[in-house]
Parts: sequence; C-alpha cells; structure tokens
Amino acid sequence: MRRQIQDGGPTPAGSSRALRLDPFTLPIRFAAADKAADGRTREIELSRDRVVVRRAVRGMKMAVNLPVANYLGVAIRMEPPADDTPGTVSIMLEHRDPGLSLPLFRAADGVDIVAEWQSWGRVLGVPLLVAEADGRLREPFNRMGALVIAAAVARRRRRFAIKKRRPTLPLRRAVGVVPATPVIHQDEREIIARH
Repeated sequence: MRRQIQDGGPTPAGSSRALRLDPFTLPIRFAAADKAADGRTREIELSRDRVVVRRAVRGMKMAVNLPVANYLGVAIRMEPPADDTPGTVSIMLEHRDPGLSLPLFRAADGVDIVAEWQSWGRVLGVPLLVAEADGRLREPFNRMGALVIAAAVARRRRRFAIKKRRPTLPLRRAVGVVPATPVIHQDEREIIARH
C-alpha cells in the first residue's frame, strides 16, 4: 500500500488550507484532522472498495473498516472564510456519520474542482453530490440507479451509417386509413385470363 504522508507529500487535512490526493494512485494512506482523537489526527487507508480509519481515543486504539459502498457519494463543499483564513472549496467522501466523512481535495480556488470531483466519483463508483449552504446533500443530475437521466434527444436520420442500404421511400410513405364502413364486393363475376 502506498504511503502519501512523507516529507514533501500532501499535508494532513485541517492543518493547512490545501490538500490534494490523486484518485488514480489508489490505494493510498493519509492523515486527516480529528478533534476527538489523541494527537488530533487519524490515519486513513483508502482503496477502490474499502476505507479503513485508524485512530486512538484516550489511549484506546481502534480501526473502522467500511466498504466504499456505505458512503453516500463524493460531494463538493464550499467552506466560508473564517477570521484570518480565506474560504476554500473541498471534495469530501461523505458518510451518514459526519465523523467518517473523508477529505479528498481542498484548495483556495476552484480551478480544477469539477475535474477532481468527477474523477473521484468515477474511480470510487459513488454518486456525485453537491452540499447546500445548510449542509444538505443533493445530486446535481437526475439518476435512475447508476444511469444518469437526461432529456430525450431527437433522432437524426441524416448521415446515418447504413443510410445508403435502406430505401427512404417507406420512411416517407403515409400511414393508411381504414374507412369507417368497409367496402364489400358481392355477386360479381370473376375475370380470369385464360389462353
């Protein structure tokens, strides 16, 4: 398992206003801020399908091992400026229990935020979410299961790959109409050509 906390590596979440983890180098291990833990940090191991959170509280060591499928999704959060620190934009792997939510990206500007957000969602296979000002999470796109639902697109018949192989006359032909009272022919002589 790769270790990303090294000299010159990413800084632990919360100790700085910048954090960037690479979604394409999973599995990774990093430290994040945790106010309740001893030393105010926790160790996190993140892979494509599992999350392991290790921390010590009052000398008792614990590890929480969760599947990534238990997480709600990857959310974009706006953090307002506080006192002397500027506001930041962050990407979080959100869980129902806020103590298990994980920071994945944090920056002062949102230049690459959408690309990072989509990359994390695609790599982890979880929905993309947006955090509202009141903290609620919502999906920015309509979905049905894993499929994103969009408005129907009109079918284009021009420049179709097999257009030259199909006759276009049947496509233009009008639909026939059945009369209300059908025409019935009775007592007529049949004409047959005989040689």
